[in-house]
Amino acid sequence: MLLPISPIIASILVMLFPLVASVLQAMLGKKAISGNMALIAILGSTIISLFGVFLPVWNSTSLQQKWEWFTIGDHTLHVGILVNNLTALMQLVVCVIALPVHIYSRAYMKGDSGIHRYWMYLSLFCFAMLGLTVSLNLLQLYIFWELVGFASYLLIGFWFTKETAAQANKKAFLINRIGDLGFLIGIALVYAHCGTLDLATLFNQTGFFKDIDIGLISSIDKNATWVTFAGLAFFLGAMAKSAQFPLHVWLPDAMEGPTSVSSLIHAATMVAAGVFLLCTVFPLFNETVLLIIVIIGTLTALSGALFALGQYDIKKVLAFSTISQLGFMMVGVGIGAWDAAMFHLTTHAFFKCLLFLCAGALIHEMTHWKAKAQLDFDPKDLRHMGGLRRFMPKTFICMVIASLSLAGFPSTSGYLSKDSIVITAYEWASHLGGAYVLIPILLIIISILTAFYIGRLILKVFFGSFKYRSHIKTIKFHEAPKAMLIPMVFLAAASLFPLFGLSLADYHSSWIMQTLDANTIYPTQAQAHLFIPALLTGGAILGWLVGWSWYVKKKYPLSENNRLVHFANKQGYLNEFNESIFVKGTLELSRILYIFDQYMVDGITKFFSWFVRGLSAAVYWFDKYIVDGLVNSFAQATYYIGHLVRHVQNGQLQGYLGFALTIVILGILYLIIT
Repeated sequence: MLLPISPIIASILVMLFPLVASVLQAMLGKKAISGNMALIAILGSTIISLFGVFLPVWNSTSLQQKWEWFTIGDHTLHVGILVNNLTALMQLVVCVIALPVHIYSRAYMKGDSGIHRYWMYLSLFCFAMLGLTVSLNLLQLYIFWELVGFASYLLIGFWFTKETAAQANKKAFLINRIGDLGFLIGIALVYAHCGTLDLATLFNQTGFFKDIDIGLISSIDKNATWVTFAGLAFFLGAMAKSAQFPLHVWLPDAMEGPTSVSSLIHAATMVAAGVFLLCTVFPLFNETVLLIIVIIGTLTALSGALFALGQYDIKKVLAFSTISQLGFMMVGVGIGAWDAAMFHLTTHAFFKCLLFLCAGALIHEMTHWKAKAQLDFDPKDLRHMGGLRRFMPKTFICMVIASLSLAGFPSTSGYLSKDSIVITAYEWASHLGGAYVLIPILLIIISILTAFYIGRLILKVFFGSFKYRSHIKTIKFHEAPKAMLIPMVFLAAASLFPLFGLSLADYHSSWIMQTLDANTIYPTQAQAHLFIPALLTGGAILGWLVGWSWYVKKKYPLSENNRLVHFANKQGYLNEFNESIFVKGTLELSRILYIFDQYMVDGITKFFSWFVRGLSAAVYWFDKYIVDGLVNSFAQATYYIGHLVRHVQNGQLQGYLGFALTIVILGILYLIIT
């Protein structure tokens, strides 16, 4: 034990530091603009995560600590901390990626009017993400999952006065709610059939070592219908969070947030939460669910690579690259190589974060240069860049290293992790035979496309000539500030192979793969470890040579109006499809339902109301003038008769004689007349 505290206490401290920083910054308001509290908090979390959690736990032990939360009937749910290989690795990745982003942000966000909100939101996000990684049970994980989504909503719409940013955070929020509903259904199904949500009970406390498929889940019938539905429900949650086709459409729009936010949330940590979830509940999946994960992952990887080819916004190229790489990770989970998926998640976090930070440095300098030159253009547009390696050589070197890692070039971390998925997919397909071989073939094609589109970005940004070179003589370009360069250099070093393994070619020798061993059932094929890396590397080099001819020597064979280019640029018209079918369809359905409600439901209601009022009026008239009239007439007749008789019976003799005389006279008249 490197720190005099248990890994459980250390994990709690790792979570609490950013939370305390967020609360303090919220209390200080606009006074908290330096970011010192956020930086100190994440620095403390990183140190404790490495020395107090990861090193004591990794490949050594697994710990949990629980406290009673609430009771439902005979079942008691607990809240607590679960620390094992998987959770310790994920927690460390979040910390190590968040730290350089915080340092970078001090320079990148300097002078922003909302900087106090930025630090508060960033610390809140780090707390939520760190809490998610070490959650004891699925319900606790779900709560942090929602908090991550909320913090992401705040950060995407950080510049809320921009209409595009306001629309982007709403889009991300709504689409992620679709996945969250799936996650919640999965939790309900597991609890209904297993009676617990504790990950340690479901998948065994000592899981995530050599034998993961033990615990309560191992005793259930994997072919049961509820198991399939639960697996698909959890995958739906991961599809939204990890931007899988067709729920990926929120991620490119999320680039409206600050680039430093994109590097942390939408490239390295938040979007990786879906992959982490699937690795956590992996023993639950049966063959049907795993096959669907493979298909969706492959489709996502392919569509992301194709759409990246047609983007002109530098951040959207990287956004679709993230989507594509997340598809690779999903394929890794689907073929049973969840260890390879976590390996690629870890390496991808470093080089993709670096790509976004380099893009941020470029945008930062382009924006300042544009303001000084008094020009009007989009500083994120690749078509306005070119030849920038002469002005920003350090940024150029860092971005090339990250791009080579993304392309899977030898001596980079991406070479090891991506090859681990592609090679394992080939072994998986060879074992199953038939149409399954299409999966590794497509992954090879996607890998070559990946090298091509990231090569396109590098060539268009750093080579050729600058579009506004006539202004360079009077207004100079500057390299990114040191506060931005230092985190970039650190991430560049972490994007090379030595951090993850001393072997250039054997990904199995990586310390991550040696510990997170998925024990796949299909045999290893030695020839695949030779010809697939050679094919991918050769394809990448060929793609770069083609890119050099197209983008540097200006021999591009297609026009911007080309249908294929337009198709890729418009993201396969998925946004238009969603707008037409779901948005406009919902609005039209609402309009039809409004008309139906107004003229049918309200019409029928108003008719019955009129009829009842009319009937009530008729009944009232009949009651008043007929029923009450007859009763009142009898009453009045009786009254008047009584009144007359009362006058006769007055006790006076002359009255009685007058009355008798009147009767006699009337009788005589009657006899005369008749």
